[in-house]
Amino acid sequence: MIEGILGKKIGMTHVYSDGGAMIPVTVVSANSCYVVQKKTMQGDGYEAIQLGLGTKKDSRANKAMRGHFSKAGTPCLYNLLELKGTDLDDYKQGQSLNCSEVFKVGEFVDVTGTSKGKGFQGSMKRHNFSGGAGSHGSMHNRAPGSIGSSSDPSRVFKGMRMAGHMGDRKVTVQNLKVVAVRVEENVLLIQGAIPGAINSFVVVKKAHKK
Repeated sequence: MIEGILGKKIGMTHVYSDGGAMIPVTVVSANSCYVVQKKTMQGDGYEAIQLGLGTKKDSRANKAMRGHFSKAGTPCLYNLLELKGTDLDDYKQGQSLNCSEVFKVGEFVDVTGTSKGKGFQGSMKRHNFSGGAGSHGSMHNRAPGSIGSSSDPSRVFKGMRMAGHMGDRKVTVQNLKVVAVRVEENVLLIQGAIPGAINSFVVVKKAHKK
C-alpha cells in the first residue's frame, strides 16, 4: 500500500459528531488520481509509485509527456508525484485510485500544499512587528526600525526579518484526523484547515509522528 495520495482541495465545511458537536473539516477530492508509472528495484534501483492528478488537454503537454501518459494509458495530467509504500505489486499502471484504498476513518495524516500568495508585504504584516509610535508626529508608524550594525561589520546579516514576498511556499500541517471517507464521491473529510487555496493540489500522507 502506498503511503499517501494526491488530491485537490475543494473547500471547507462542517460535520457533526455523534455527540452533536460541530467539527470543521476540509474536503479533499482524489478524483482523476491515476497510477502513471511503477518504479521497480530491477529497473530503477528503488520501488515507488508515480501518481498523477488533474486532467488537461493533450495540447498543453509536450511530446515527451504525451508519450509518457500514452504508455501509462492515462489522460494528460497536471501534477506528478512519486510515493513509496509496501506491496506495490498490487497496483497496475493506468489504474484510477480511490482514497478509501489508502485511508480509513480515524487515521491521522500530514497534508502538504502551497500556501496562499500574499504578494509583497511590509514587516508588520509579514513578521507581526508591533510598529512605532502612532502619535506625536513620530513618522515611524510602520517602519521596520534598525536593520544593521554600525562600522563593524557594516552589513546586514542574512535572515534579517524585513519586508518581502509573503506566502506561496510549501507548507505541511501534521497530525490531522480523517473524519470521513466517502467512497462514492472519492473524497476525504479532514479535520481542521490545510494549506492552499480552493482547487489547489495537495499531498495527503499517513502521519509520521503519530
